[in-house]
Amino acid sequence: MFPTEPAAVNNGFSALLKNRGFMLLWIGQLISQLADKVFFVLMIALLEVYPAPSGLAENSMYSTLMVAFTIPAILFGSAGGVFVDLLPKKLIMVGSDIVRGLLTLCLPFLPREFFILLMLTFAISTVTQFFAPAEQAAIPLLVRRENLMAANALFSSTMMGALIVGFAVGEPILSWAKSLMGEDYGQEIIVGGLYILSGAIMQPIKFKEHKPHREHRASVNPWAEFRESVRYLKKNRLVLNAMLQLTTLYCVFAALTVLTIRLAEDFGLKEKQFGFFLAAAGVGMVMGAGILGHWGDKLHHKPLPLIGFLAMALVLGVFTFTHNLMLALGLCAFLGIGAALIGVPMQTLIQQQTPPTMHGKVFGFQNHAVNIALSAPLAITGPLTDALGLRVVLVAMSVIVATVGVWAWQNTRRVLQDVI
Repeated sequence: MFPTEPAAVNNGFSALLKNRGFMLLWIGQLISQLADKVFFVLMIALLEVYPAPSGLAENSMYSTLMVAFTIPAILFGSAGGVFVDLLPKKLIMVGSDIVRGLLTLCLPFLPREFFILLMLTFAISTVTQFFAPAEQAAIPLLVRRENLMAANALFSSTMMGALIVGFAVGEPILSWAKSLMGEDYGQEIIVGGLYILSGAIMQPIKFKEHKPHREHRASVNPWAEFRESVRYLKKNRLVLNAMLQLTTLYCVFAALTVLTIRLAEDFGLKEKQFGFFLAAAGVGMVMGAGILGHWGDKLHHKPLPLIGFLAMALVLGVFTFTHNLMLALGLCAFLGIGAALIGVPMQTLIQQQTPPTMHGKVFGFQNHAVNIALSAPLAITGPLTDALGLRVVLVAMSVIVATVGVWAWQNTRRVLQDVI
């Protein structure tokens, strides 16, 4: 069974379309997500015109830039959530967008030095760590409890859509900006403008949120707040269980990001075309999120996460026995649907079970845990595939995913029985 409260009235997406505040948040999130992806493409493109420091090869520049982009998520993920609980959510989201937009617009006026590019990338990625938990904490403030499933389904589908479309259209958008506004600053204007547009769209939103006491703001200790979130998760095993399932889900996708490069070769594609498999999985996630958003209330008592894990395990287990490209893409889409059956209900559960005063800390801790967990699959999947072979790694992942799914389902049932 799905461990959230039953929906008394759930009109799916139709109820959300009438919610002005949520729609502004959703549109702002969509534009901000698109800006994030195009910004990353811009950073890669700028490496061509930034001279390499002495002793640093071109491939090393790419790797160093990736590190500068990902380290803030590991260092500041939980800290961002602490401030989300202390400051107005709208101030953090709008302010984050404006700061990121202004930093991007500064690029053409700064010296073309690789170190400066790294520092600016690090700064923008750091600011993003404040935006992400504020966004998650804002959804329960704007949406009724019974409509959280549909809201998370819409956010999940558009987030994955931005991931697919953002990287795909990033280069054409930047090329268009260069031809329209000039090579010197056209690209930076379009990316910075997207960030600022996102902030402007969310500005009219009105939140009704808990305001912490002034004494609490003055005496805030990030480390103490982090420990408080850990203590809360230890006490609320339902939320912790949901967070572990989300972390497992993201780890699988991180490993697949590496494995799809080998899969592309096996199916006669170029290495650069590995994105076809990820795009198919993204389409499946959008489909799954759409199903949950529209019929989530009717599927409430089904063991959705268990079904999702078993579906993903099935795809991983049979994938290397498939030799038809279209069938392989269909399997990826099915895997994406299974991922949606895990991600959307579990994110909804965390929002429903977490009190408003803990939203920022819990979502910050969640982002922190996910970002740290992602590093392991990215680091070990390639060497394991070289040593054991692609089929062995995929079958092993299938067994692990199925085991985690069954364990999480049984653990959830035990927790619910203890609560009852």
